[in-house]
Amino acid sequence: MHDPHAHIAPFDGFGLGLRRVHYDDFLAGGVPVDFVEVISENYMVEGGRQLRILEQIRRDLPVILHGVSMSIGSAGGLDEGHLAALKRLADRIEPLWVSDHLCWTRTSAHNSHDLLPMPLTCEALDAVCANIDRAQEALGRAMLFENPSSYLTFPEDEMSEWEFLTAMTQRTGCYLLLDVNNIYVSSRNHGFDARAYLAGLPLERVRQIHLAGHDPATPERDLIIDTHDRAVADPVWSLYAEAVAMLPQPVATMIERDADIPPLGELLTELDRARALLPA
Repeated sequence: MHDPHAHIAPFDGFGLGLRRVHYDDFLAGGVPVDFVEVISENYMVEGGRQLRILEQIRRDLPVILHGVSMSIGSAGGLDEGHLAALKRLADRIEPLWVSDHLCWTRTSAHNSHDLLPMPLTCEALDAVCANIDRAQEALGRAMLFENPSSYLTFPEDEMSEWEFLTAMTQRTGCYLLLDVNNIYVSSRNHGFDARAYLAGLPLERVRQIHLAGHDPATPERDLIIDTHDRAVADPVWSLYAEAVAMLPQPVATMIERDADIPPLGELLTELDRARALLPA
């Protein structure tokens, strides 16, 4: 979808993922963030308390809709019911943008509720691009897609993940949500250079960065696991500093925490660390 009206302007700000335990803090106002991000599927309903709270917070702050089950890598196409519900939510909330993941989550008969990795092949790229075109057409807007963390590779792979993402943006006009923790996790698990990954991306298409924690490797387990249940690790902070120094435009940066969620003040302290790492 190469639509000149689909351009997503850069947004320079720092935000947090909005989680239920912090609803009252945000409803009280005055939280020093520039936006919040929510899991789209939690609000793809016709009514209820959660949606009312989101609408109330939206009056004060921009909102990003971040999906986890579009399954953009599905060989059988997208779920039209899911797309329609997401379109209704987007029309209601008027988000800063809508994002999802480069992965697949379901077959025609089963939803795994996991972000499953893509084979990095030309055939998979064709399927992903067709699905992105359909999603952007249905929503009437360009989308952002996040690089996944992964724990295996496919022997059929024909390109690197950054080459896949580059081709994807060129063919569909979509944008990138750069998860710096995921780059670090995958680079450690697969032995590639995280800086080469960054250098190989179309950095002008990045509009957002995620920062999150991970479970480090142990003597019993070589893999490191993307868990979102702890503070951002020092090597991820270092990679973030390198990433923002390379980017040709400002981006929206946020801390993502989905389990063992601390008091809001701890997350705001992490967000201050991200602010401090911006180039002068």
